[in-house]
Amino acid sequence: MSTEFAIGFLPLVDAALPILAHEHGFAAAEGLRLRLVRDVSWATVLDRLLYGHTDAAHMVAPLAIATTLGRGRPAQPLAVPFVLGLNGNAITLRPDLAALVTPDGALGDPARVGTALRAIALQRKAAGDPLRFGVVHRYSSHNYMLRYWLAACGIRPDEDVRITTVPPPYCADALEAGEIDGMCVGEPWNSVAVERGVGVIVLATAQVWQRGVEKVLAMRSSVLDTRRDEVEALIRALHRAGQHFIDEGALDDNAAILARPEYLGADPALIRRAITDRLLLRREGTLVHYPDFMFQHREAANFPWVSQAEWLYTQMVRWDGGTHDADAAARAAGVFRPDVYRNALRGSDASLPAASSKVEGSVQKPTPVAATQGSITLHSNSFFDGRIFDPDNLSAYIAQDMYAK
Repeated sequence: MSTEFAIGFLPLVDAALPILAHEHGFAAAEGLRLRLVRDVSWATVLDRLLYGHTDAAHMVAPLAIATTLGRGRPAQPLAVPFVLGLNGNAITLRPDLAALVTPDGALGDPARVGTALRAIALQRKAAGDPLRFGVVHRYSSHNYMLRYWLAACGIRPDEDVRITTVPPPYCADALEAGEIDGMCVGEPWNSVAVERGVGVIVLATAQVWQRGVEKVLAMRSSVLDTRRDEVEALIRALHRAGQHFIDEGALDDNAAILARPEYLGADPALIRRAITDRLLLRREGTLVHYPDFMFQHREAANFPWVSQAEWLYTQMVRWDGGTHDADAAARAAGVFRPDVYRNALRGSDASLPAASSKVEGSVQKPTPVAATQGSITLHSNSFFDGRIFDPDNLSAYIAQDMYAK
């Protein structure tokens, strides 16, 4: 029985848990040896995973679903037994564009920023030079969060603006080169753009959807089936890494580890900002504390809620121009594996939700929920436009007019 797990990742702060599980010995304590494989794009992370060069991967959640459904390539079933974190991305614009749509020195209000941006987008479209936005992959939460926000503000993605793919490490370069006017990317790449003076952070994606699923631990379903014991050991190691991630006494140490060249290769000060939910919005500005920026560990943040996989499926249908298919929806939902998560952490100090789905966007105030182990109180998981996602009624949700005001 092999005890090595090769895990692919991109140089992003939300790759932290596998890195910290390795560096702090949490994996070793579970009898595992982690081999971390750094890449530069989600396409190569996926290729390594599918061709067996890695056993698991730090991955944008929608890509695991798209791969299972055969979108863009032959279908190969993937499994997600653990969520690596919630939110953690930002929307960054060129300084001149940001100055027209957002207040100086503060994160903007999503609706107000979007309304101001719509007027500019329509002017640019009429002039034959539409605004261009970069996202990290077609099947990424970045793409869907950006599209959700734009559409809810009356901006039609692909009609009023252009959206293109830029690998995370090159997003600041693309902004600086004038290839894009804005981007939705994870840290530290927004902060890199700010430090260079080529970008201003105008929104955190947590403002679009609080507690939205972001990166996940993905693996081929066959690996989960044949290495179930080791997968559950890995989940326990990642859970301990999550506890360590939010330990205030470990912040400097963890930032220094993540900053190493073999991991993020970035300024530890920028990384520390991200893991303490602090953002420098513009060069020579002051730090802004946004507590929900990168949500980790608390409130069962690493639990793979099936309802979140189903929300991602609805966005895939909407923006790919397809139609709702009950079989495809069931396969998308089946990618997230709360049963594996529960089994791995049963008997530990982890709090385990009793349900596997919830109505997304419905929690407005601290709300205790049933747990099979420990206790859980969920806080706000609102969408900025007040919409509610009921996983029991996918067809009605997909049929909604996203541009309704």
